[in-house]
Amino acid sequence: MKKFKVALLMLMAVASVHAQSNLLKTNSGAPVGDNQNSQTAGVNGPVLLQDIHLVEKLASFDRERIPERVVHARGAGAFGEFVAEADLSAFTKAKLFSAKGKVTPMAVRFSTVIHSAGSPETLRDPRGFALKFYTEEGNYDIVGNDLPVFFIRDAMKFPDMVHSLKPSPVTNKQDQNRIFDFFSHIPEATNMFTYLYSDIGIPATFRNIDGSSVHGFKWVNAKGEVTYVKYAWKTLQGVKGLTPKEAEVIQGKDFQHATTDLYNAIAKGDNPKWGLYVQMIKEADLNSFDFSPLDATKNWPESKIPLVKLGTFTLDRNPKNFFEEVEELAFSPADLVPGVEPSEDRLLQGRLFSYFDTQRYRLGANFQKIPVNSPKNSPANNHNQNGAADDAVNTSDINYQPSVEPNTPNDDSTFKVAQTAYSNVAIAQKKIEKTSDFAQAGELYRSYSTEMQSHLISNLAGDLGQVTNKDVQKKMIIFFYMADRDYGMRLAAALGFTQADFMKK
Repeated sequence: MKKFKVALLMLMAVASVHAQSNLLKTNSGAPVGDNQNSQTAGVNGPVLLQDIHLVEKLASFDRERIPERVVHARGAGAFGEFVAEADLSAFTKAKLFSAKGKVTPMAVRFSTVIHSAGSPETLRDPRGFALKFYTEEGNYDIVGNDLPVFFIRDAMKFPDMVHSLKPSPVTNKQDQNRIFDFFSHIPEATNMFTYLYSDIGIPATFRNIDGSSVHGFKWVNAKGEVTYVKYAWKTLQGVKGLTPKEAEVIQGKDFQHATTDLYNAIAKGDNPKWGLYVQMIKEADLNSFDFSPLDATKNWPESKIPLVKLGTFTLDRNPKNFFEEVEELAFSPADLVPGVEPSEDRLLQGRLFSYFDTQRYRLGANFQKIPVNSPKNSPANNHNQNGAADDAVNTSDINYQPSVEPNTPNDDSTFKVAQTAYSNVAIAQKKIEKTSDFAQAGELYRSYSTEMQSHLISNLAGDLGQVTNKDVQKKMIIFFYMADRDYGMRLAAALGFTQADFMKK
């Protein structure tokens, strides 16, 4: 009997500990007595302000949302690893590309660009495809898209472009009149439109898209030699797009089909893979092309600048908590590592500021200390301090550099940027010298099959046909005509224009 009582007491003690560990508690750790009923003045009286648990619960709920991204608001993410296939240390000091078989953990975020966080994933829109490598020299982000070019080449145009693509400030509806009014003044967008309105303009899933850094960057080796590079990644699942009709059917069944597809594929072990490649141009050869390789509206032709395989990345883990690991996942093309530097690309130069600035607004001054953004394999070590949500504990009297005190962080000249000489140092505000706004769009159009060309014309005419201003329609047709005569003529016919319409003053 005595042994039974002892055993019973032990069971009760274990049960008590277990109950304590599962207690509902407030943010300050106090146990909650009732999570179903508010404190009131009498059973039928008003709720009391002294009900701290209720106040804290509602206040927390009211602040659950953070500002969504101005662009790329709708997204999904996953985690995996990159395995290098070659030693590229002859071209870059970046350690993640320094040895065959080297493994680097990474995070990836897919997104639509223009539409809001709750929008359908079946809309015609570029797809963001951002890579974050957690290297031993800090985080390295390649913030790319599924298409290899962009609408504009200068960051000065970016806010206006996005404003035109977003819903009207009056009607709150996306309006083709506004979109093409803007782009009828932007001839360099012709190449991007020829990609966007093609058969891959509405991706079937996130697993079925390629990716590109869009911008050129500088690789710098241990000798300080510079090579200009552009990244590309190719899906091993095959590229696949949706027709407008297929997209319409899918949207009626699941407006977040791409997120669902990615999550389910990884959950069942069908882990998606991409080959990561780089194109390289010697610094001395940068100006040898009939276009500027640092113009974000231009592709680097693989026939002239071949792809070199860097390795393969595989996504094999879904986020454990979407908000903490995807919504708070922050990318920036300014997240670079030794051996990689920004190029003179005008759009990239603006993004170097804008992306970090966006995250400081959305997530706070210390967004890089959020676990998913923190440099896992190379902890931060500097004197940036304080601010909202700073969880660092500074126990040193030295919060500056340099100092005579030992064991304080110091810089290392080994990691200085490569020296770049410019012959023309006059401040200017002009277009780039080699605009070549239409040549690549024409080459792309002619590379499409007859069927794909017909789809392109139909897709473009569908949106341009909604534009009520005939002059805007005609200006857009002229851009496509400049790219390829057949391209422009077929589009004009699809919109009901004749040759005589373009002869009128």
